[in-house]
Amino acid sequence: MFTVVVVEDEKPILELMKVVVGRNPDCQVVGAFSNPLEALEALPSLKPDIAFLDVEMPKLSGLELAGRMIDCCEHTRIVFTTAHKEYALEAFNVFAFDYILKPITPASVQRITDRLLKESGRPVSTNMDLPSQRTSIRCFGGFEVRNFKGDLVRWPTRKTEELFAYLLCYPNQEAGKWQLVDALWPEMDEARSVHNLHNTVYRLKKILKEHQLGLDIGKTGEGYLLEVLETTYDLLEFQRYNSAQSDAHGEIARLESLCMMYQGHLFDRKDYLWKHWLEEDYRKRFLSVVYDLGRLCLTRKDWIRAEQRLSDSLEIYPFEENICMLLMEVYAASGKWERLRTFYTNFEERYRIEFGIAPSRELQDLAIGYIKDNQG
Repeated sequence: MFTVVVVEDEKPILELMKVVVGRNPDCQVVGAFSNPLEALEALPSLKPDIAFLDVEMPKLSGLELAGRMIDCCEHTRIVFTTAHKEYALEAFNVFAFDYILKPITPASVQRITDRLLKESGRPVSTNMDLPSQRTSIRCFGGFEVRNFKGDLVRWPTRKTEELFAYLLCYPNQEAGKWQLVDALWPEMDEARSVHNLHNTVYRLKKILKEHQLGLDIGKTGEGYLLEVLETTYDLLEFQRYNSAQSDAHGEIARLESLCMMYQGHLFDRKDYLWKHWLEEDYRKRFLSVVYDLGRLCLTRKDWIRAEQRLSDSLEIYPFEENICMLLMEVYAASGKWERLRTFYTNFEERYRIEFGIAPSRELQDLAIGYIKDNQG
């Protein structure tokens, strides 16, 4: 597995690259920055195997950033991304490993990882590998399923998609016939709903087989069961995570991985009636993971990683006060007093606009205390 950092000043492209690169089975995105100066500050701590750098960025171009990286990240392979071919020669003058023309694609990322695998003497992935190694299922921040070739799975009906989404929430667990009927066809009469369930299960089994997703649906005495074979996906990884069983040494990498998987609400923009309590449950799990990671990084004085992960989570849930308080603690511990003041001022303003009241007294007192300590 190669650790990857992405630096791209246009946030929509940055989010897309996180998804495309993160979907590659040989890559783990450990950092994503829209500000190249923040990236430069974080790179010595992250020490990624690969850095995807946009060539044209304000404040510091990708070429300038690469030049400064030589001293602090000599083993990092630099891959430039740009829409302009004319930068190619200049890119290789700073010892670029490769050069990708936008838009970045799964194939171009695979080309990079194949080169690195060959150099390291490890076997290169091929289409003869297990299909599940390339299957991609994203449940957080939307719902997207891609087969082992990277092709988007198209659903024959909306209920086929919804049934799959439901079963993904309960892997290797029996889902009773009436449980499924109540969830997907709550207002339909019994005979029609059971008939629809049988037809939808048939369509779903056919789709899973055609796309070789590494999953299957088995019939049980009272219903159906989604059999997770070799495949994994973001929601399943959150279910498998148990902080009490994690060793301290490997904890940061595990928490980092979970944070990168969580791209937003469970099945975001899907109107599944049954998902709402699950959505809240996974929101709490995610925030707990973020808090644990931030606290662990704070203990280890890894200020940069703590700040990035806490800030990223506030992009999704901007008014989570526990995360805000921990971020202020990170700013104080690392001596970033001006950033702390700016953060709190902006947070308080947004909070008043959103809710019409001030943040909690605990948060206010914490901010005031930090500011007074610095002034004193």
